[in-house]
Amino acid sequence: MVVNRVVVGAHYGTGSWIAQRVTALLMALYTLLLLGVFLARRGPMDYAAWKALFASGWMRVATLIFAVSLAWHAWVGLRDILMDYARPDSLRFALQVASIVLIAVYLGWTVQILWR
Repeated sequence: MVVNRVVVGAHYGTGSWIAQRVTALLMALYTLLLLGVFLARRGPMDYAAWKALFASGWMRVATLIFAVSLAWHAWVGLRDILMDYARPDSLRFALQVASIVLIAVYLGWTVQILWR
């Protein structure tokens, strides 16, 4: 069975548009959370304070959600830019693969830092 996918039309980019907005909202909420933690803190944020903050599971999970949102947001943006401006197709494909690998490495590194 052959399925022809139409890549033009009114709703083709809706999923990407929604993904960008949802990930941006999650990153903004995390930023507000971090700002609230800083404002509620009495005293300097030294290494011990950072270590204590990230020792709690909820902060690690919130940071992981932020990192996944950032990775997804970056991928959608990079993919759209590469689809628009990278020519020829072989160059675009190579840049997309390199972007995916780099984003995956950064995400893995984030997980390692959070749960080391």
